[in-house]
Amino acid sequence: MNPYILSTLLFGLGLGTTITFASSHWLLAWMRLEMNTLAIIPLMAQHHHPRAVEATTKYFLTQATAAAMLLFASTTHAWLTRQWHIQQMTHPLPSTILILALSLKIGLAPVHSWLPEVLQAFDLTTGLILSTWQKLAPFALLLQMQPTGTTLLVILGLTSTLVGGWAVLNQTQLRTVLAYSSIAHLGWMVLVLQFSPTLALLALLTYIAMTSSTFLTFTLNKSTTIHSLAISWAKSPALTCLTPLILLSLGGLPPLTGFMPKWLILQALTTQALPCTATLAALTALLSLYFYLRLSYAMTLTMAPTNLIGTMPWRTPHLRLTLPLALFTMLTLLLLPLTPSALALLSPS
Repeated sequence: MNPYILSTLLFGLGLGTTITFASSHWLLAWMRLEMNTLAIIPLMAQHHHPRAVEATTKYFLTQATAAAMLLFASTTHAWLTRQWHIQQMTHPLPSTILILALSLKIGLAPVHSWLPEVLQAFDLTTGLILSTWQKLAPFALLLQMQPTGTTLLVILGLTSTLVGGWAVLNQTQLRTVLAYSSIAHLGWMVLVLQFSPTLALLALLTYIAMTSSTFLTFTLNKSTTIHSLAISWAKSPALTCLTPLILLSLGGLPPLTGFMPKWLILQALTTQALPCTATLAALTALLSLYFYLRLSYAMTLTMAPTNLIGTMPWRTPHLRLTLPLALFTMLTLLLLPLTPSALALLSPS
């Protein structure tokens, strides 16, 4: 792609998300979400492959459906209450439709079926943008809505954690695995959204750091399937030693960073007199942890076959930029000791 066109698209992608953060009017937020969607579609379709074009069409139709639902719900709310302000959602019917529309945009279960298929069709770099940056604007609108007193978010959160942990068990494609990982982590964020929005934001930031390090690791190793992980040690032995720790951090295993948001979310749910919800969420996390252990086993404790198909690649020097990978890996592994600081930020003044 032409560098000038690429720069324009990335600028539009960043501008749409950034203005959505500052929006307080539903119509302006809807326009910026559409700007964000139209900016990423050429990035998805830049590889002229039938599967990529098909996935881009699916993504466009899904986002257009969610945008139509959002516009309809915000217009209905303005008709019923004479109010366009995002933080003044008082009527239950438009609020429910808006939550479902934003859930469809970010891929929460049970409206998640588009996300694994779309993510599987793209390269890892586009998948990284789709799994991290594209979640920010809809999630910011959910945070601004401040939905309270509704069981819909709890149902969506539990369903997402269950689907994200259960459906990943029979997958062999790493991009599909990361899609279901995204669904499960978003379920954890939505569970605690109405009780502690700041904690949900903390969970989102740690998810972005962990997912970015995972995508960058697989990009550096050029791994797209579980079987290709077995030859990662021949490409970068040091990174192969760190990757299981990154995966276990995604699973929420202490003493890694991924344990911090899960621990705080379970504590918040218990404080809100929801012990059954907290127990079910913790049990669904075990499903994801099992699969991350399976990936770690495939990467570190198995050897590639000694036939021509599994020939070890040459360890030629690469010119890829590894500073972002080093930064995100450090954040993924070493932030748990900062939990007291996070608790101090989350506690009311």
